[in-house]
Amino acid sequence: MQASSFRRAIAACLAVGCSGAAALESRVLQADGVEYRVVSVDLAHDALDLYWRDSEGRAYGSIDALRRGGEEGPRKLLFATNAGMYDREFRPLGLAIGGGRRLRPLNPARGDARSGNFALQPNGVFYVDREGRAGVVPTSTWNDRAIEARVATQSGPMLVVDGEINAGFVADSESRKWRNGVCAPAPGEVVFAVSTAPVTFHAFARLFRDALGCRDALYLDGTLSQIYTAGEGYAGAPEVMVKPYAGMLAVFGEAGDEP
Repeated sequence: MQASSFRRAIAACLAVGCSGAAALESRVLQADGVEYRVVSVDLAHDALDLYWRDSEGRAYGSIDALRRGGEEGPRKLLFATNAGMYDREFRPLGLAIGGGRRLRPLNPARGDARSGNFALQPNGVFYVDREGRAGVVPTSTWNDRAIEARVATQSGPMLVVDGEINAGFVADSESRKWRNGVCAPAPGEVVFAVSTAPVTFHAFARLFRDALGCRDALYLDGTLSQIYTAGEGYAGAPEVMVKPYAGMLAVFGEAGDEP
C-alpha cells in the first residue's frame, strides 16, 4: 500500500468512527476499496485467551456458543475471532495453547498450495507469553526459542516476515477470500483484522505491513472467518459461509463492560 492508500485507510477510520472504551479498540479501515474490521487488544488491560472446549470437554464450535457459555457467570464477551485451521475431526491443526495448557502439539507439516494453506511456508505461531508479551514467529524457530506461552495458535502461511510480504504471494492473484489474521506491532499490543469482502493474500499482507505497522503477521483462516465485538457484532464472512470453529481467541470482561 502506498502512502496515499495508508492515508485513505486512516481517513476511513475517522469517517466511520473508532469505538473503544479502555484498551480494547475496534475500528474500520479501508484500503484498495475494501473495508476491514480491526481490533486492537492491550494486553496490560485485556486478558486475551484461546478457547476450544468447555469444562465438560465439548467443543464450543462457534462464537455465539462461546459467548453463551462464558456469560453464564458474571462475564461478558467483548471480542472473539476464529483462531486458526482445523482437521476433519474439528481439532486445531497445529499448536494450540489456552490458559497456559497445551491443548494440541506443534505441527511441523510443510507443503505447497495443494496441501492447503496451513502447509504454505513459512508457517507460523502467534503467542502471548507468561509475561504478557505477544509475537508472531516462524514455526521452524518455535522449539529453539523455548517461549513459555500462556496462549498460542499455529497457522499458515505467515503474511509478513521480518517486514517483508511473504515471497510466495502474487500481487495479481485471482484467489480472493474473506480472511482474518493477527500481529503484534508491540509486545503488549495485539491487532486482529478481518476483511469484509474477499481479498487476495497479497492485499491482506499489505494491510498488516503498511496500514497496521506489523513486521510479522500470521494468517488465521479464510472463507469462514469473522470477528465479533460486543459493540458492533459480527464482521467478516457472511453467516452462510461460517462453519464450526475448532478454536477461538477471545477477550471477556466484567458484565457491563463495553469494548
